[in-house]
Amino acid sequence: MTTAAAVRLPGMDHVLTLPGVYTPQYDTYLLAEALRREAVGAGTDVLDVGTGSGALALYAARLGARVTATDITRRAVLTARLNALLAGRHIAVHRGDLLEPVRGRSYDIVLSNPPYVPTPPGSPPRNGAARSWDAGPDGRAFVDRICDTAPSLLRPDGVLLLVHSALCGTEATLKRLADAGLWATVTDRAFVPFGPVIRSRLSWLRSRGLLDTNDEQEELVVVRAEHI
Repeated sequence: MTTAAAVRLPGMDHVLTLPGVYTPQYDTYLLAEALRREAVGAGTDVLDVGTGSGALALYAARLGARVTATDITRRAVLTARLNALLAGRHIAVHRGDLLEPVRGRSYDIVLSNPPYVPTPPGSPPRNGAARSWDAGPDGRAFVDRICDTAPSLLRPDGVLLLVHSALCGTEATLKRLADAGLWATVTDRAFVPFGPVIRSRLSWLRSRGLLDTNDEQEELVVVRAEHI
């Protein structure tokens, strides 16, 4: 189990990000490290949900996989397609809400780095970079949907790899996946300094009991799930 900040893997720093598109960060690298340990190669079908810049999709393609990616924003889809073109990799990038563009298909590996930051009450962002992290008052607006839907996309022996902050509830994710018929466990943890988004809402997070006054780092986790 990884317990330190994730190490950047070869080829993941050379991606472009258009304004408003999530730039690869600790969570991206932590999920890539988890993917590296899977048996990915020629013939492996990988789905990257909420691909953003396409960094994880590109990493899967470099491992030899056939890769499909989805994202709801036009800029992210354009960015992922541009990065695939620049890298000389074929990645099928579809625009749509989470798993909707690939409904009815199945994959060997489904991976996702969805929005997961608990967000003060108010209307969800319709555009801009905040769509990459704001995820409702409990941070689970997208994580729960992935937990509920991903099992139907996994082939026998297929694997879901999901990264999120412990602020939105690691045990809640494990239970939800178990209720969906998957065996789930935390395979990676990383403690990273608070970024600007967390710092901007520290008072609110502490008022909800999600952070203590002495906390100075955020815990990231990768949850691995497969059919029982």
